[in-house]
Amino acid sequence: MANPFVHVELMTSDVNKAKEFFGKLFKWKLEDTKAAGDMDYTMVKVGEGTGGGIMKNPMPNAPSMWVAYVEVDDVVQATAKVKSLGGKVMKDVTDIKGMGSFSIITDPTGAMLGLWQSKKG
Repeated sequence: MANPFVHVELMTSDVNKAKEFFGKLFKWKLEDTKAAGDMDYTMVKVGEGTGGGIMKNPMPNAPSMWVAYVEVDDVVQATAKVKSLGGKVMKDVTDIKGMGSFSIITDPTGAMLGLWQSKKG
């Protein structure tokens, strides 16, 4: 499938409470790490299927939410195309050292989606 969903991320107001809840509910393996060098991040290891992560919501006063990410070949180009199609860029292209780059967009109805480009080579 072109442009598959590759990652699901919980942006939450309370990381520890979310980790406790989802760890017990689904018995996910949760692995604390640093993303982009200094940001606290928890990888969600689910075994088979699409994994994800848990992080403190970077948008002030925003509610906790799950954001799905779709793989794209060129995140800069795809992000620019969003505007021409009537969508909005909520977080512009950001590099995650050694892993890839992402942006957060909304479609014309306001539905949020992440775009992800894995690091090549």
